[in-house]
Amino acid sequence: MAKIAIIETGGKQYVVRDGMQLMVEKLPASKEGKISFDTVLLVDDGSSVKIGAPHVSGAKVTAEVVAEGRDKKVTVIHYRQKSRYFKKRGHRQPFTKVKITKLP
Repeated sequence: MAKIAIIETGGKQYVVRDGMQLMVEKLPASKEGKISFDTVLLVDDGSSVKIGAPHVSGAKVTAEVVAEGRDKKVTVIHYRQKSRYFKKRGHRQPFTKVKITKLP
């Protein structure tokens, strides 16, 4: 069974495996494009499970930045009938695409 870990970043939790790619909230990347996630909530190596309270101490997941960009546009409309109130706004959420390189 493959190693898995649950990390928290950007107010969201992600189940990660070694070598997988995922899109997370925009992160400040270092010069060499490496990122480490220190808030590891769970580590499963196939034979034992470590659950943090609230985090697993000493556990660190490392990743490398693959791409940065902005997601598809989300249109937000505020409307109140019979009062001439209509607002239309668009929003594109910035993201960082990372590839998991090392699990604890």
